[in-house]
Amino acid sequence: MGVIYIGDRYAGKTHLALELANPVHECVKVLSPGYNDLKSILCDPATGSTNPTSVMQPRQIDIQVRLPAGAGKVLVDWIDTPGEMWRLKWQQDNPLLWQQFLDVIKQSEGIMLVLSPYGEMIGANGNPDDFPTFQQWYKRFERWVEFFRAYCPNLRHLLICLNKADLFCDVKQESARLAYNTDSYMMNWHQRHNYILDHYFRPVKPQLEQLNRSINGLSVRCFITTIYDRSLLEIPWIYLGSFLSN
Repeated sequence: MGVIYIGDRYAGKTHLALELANPVHECVKVLSPGYNDLKSILCDPATGSTNPTSVMQPRQIDIQVRLPAGAGKVLVDWIDTPGEMWRLKWQQDNPLLWQQFLDVIKQSEGIMLVLSPYGEMIGANGNPDDFPTFQQWYKRFERWVEFFRAYCPNLRHLLICLNKADLFCDVKQESARLAYNTDSYMMNWHQRHNYILDHYFRPVKPQLEQLNRSINGLSVRCFITTIYDRSLLEIPWIYLGSFLSN
């Protein structure tokens, strides 16, 4: 079963996917496309920066996850979307494309959603003005909850990744605390989720509880991610491999 990989505009999902394909890995390896192939697709060769998304672009990524029971494989349907796609006017102007997207996501049992932090979270390493305010972020999060409730009746695993953790926490400390080890578990999945929920998602805890109740059989898990720490980057994918690998 495939996993849908989506996220907010400027949340960094393209960089996350590219860095995941880096040949230097721990428990998660991208089998295809290769790192250089993915880089040629996603990046401007002149600047090295990722290209902005102007049209809905589906891609498939095959991932191998090393687990205590052996290697598992996860198929990822990455649907890169333009920021305008989430606006009502775009949906009204592009009904066929919008319906195509809904047809795919309605059947999904697994979704990974990448979010940016909000400005009030940002520490000395970043500029709060580059990010939405808390109120803007909060309203956007509520729209995501409404979207999942309305269009994802078959959803069983929802992973919500608060990205760019290097800008709002001590990455080394959190990586050591949350690290996954195939030989021993420093935290189990439930403990990791509760820790991240209490420290980074507390303002939307009621919405997450409501979402869990509204879709029968749904399990929501929260993560923090960054391209600058391989362990934090891999943890959501290891979780997927634990439950969805074939």
